[in-house]
Amino acid sequence: MSTETKTTTETTTGTGERGLIDRVTASPFVSKLLSNRLALAGIAIIVTMVVVAIYARLFVSLDAITQSQLGTNPNRAAPSLEYLFGTDGQARSLLPRVAYGAWYAMLFGTVTVAASTTLGVGLGIIAAYYGDVTDNVIMRTMDVLLAFPSLLLALALVAIFPDDLGLWRAVAALTLVYTPRFARVVRGAALTVLENEYIDATIALGATDPRVLVRHVLPNCLAPITVQSTLNFGLAIIDLAALSFLGFGAAAGTPSWGLMLSNGVSQGLLTGVWWWSFFPGFFLALTVLGFNLLGDGMRDALDPRMREAVD
Repeated sequence: MSTETKTTTETTTGTGERGLIDRVTASPFVSKLLSNRLALAGIAIIVTMVVVAIYARLFVSLDAITQSQLGTNPNRAAPSLEYLFGTDGQARSLLPRVAYGAWYAMLFGTVTVAASTTLGVGLGIIAAYYGDVTDNVIMRTMDVLLAFPSLLLALALVAIFPDDLGLWRAVAALTLVYTPRFARVVRGAALTVLENEYIDATIALGATDPRVLVRHVLPNCLAPITVQSTLNFGLAIIDLAALSFLGFGAAAGTPSWGLMLSNGVSQGLLTGVWWWSFFPGFFLALTVLGFNLLGDGMRDALDPRMREAVD
């Protein structure tokens, strides 16, 4: 009896696992996404960068890669078998610094996108649901923010925050810059959802406003939110690097791709030390490319017509 029970349990478990896998692979979104070779390439790049970031965070000492290594390592050594990415002006190996830069990019990029998505989605849904004065106040404020070039607005906002915040002030500035994009996209999607009859029926049955927004409107707006978040992830990484490059992000010595690019351009290119800027620039470009490829693939898989709304 125990053997039969065990066999039945294993069979049921196996069937359940296969059922879950079959349901996932049978999803039109997943099948379209997996059939897109460029999207698969983007997923592979992102997974690789995430693995690099986690490895650097767990096994690379931040103190060791920020402090000067003069007298220990050769100064400005070219890439070799011993120093794959070479060394910088402080004799620090660039390989662990570039790898730790992936951790900073993923961490602060995630926080930026998460914060701007939360604010933008909330403002967009509220504007669409309540309309009239609320809609005009919220969306006209968003229009004012959208009227400025994103990087110029970020530079103006980042100057407001204290210097000792480092990359966090860049995160705060970019959160405010990206919020109007999400608000505009979500408002358009929410207005379409609110035209459906089941929303009127739900309200007629006595559902409260928070319940209507959270249980009915928000789930039906997830497609454009997901696509916009993925595309903005790459943009957040490159804008964080740009602010650090201009001196408004990471503090001196921080293994940030933007700061390493700045040091390489200002001190390395004119002296022939090309590896200072090449490797962080390559990793930055590759990461942004991965998110852009994945975002385009998700957009096409969810709804090709969404291209106009997101763009």
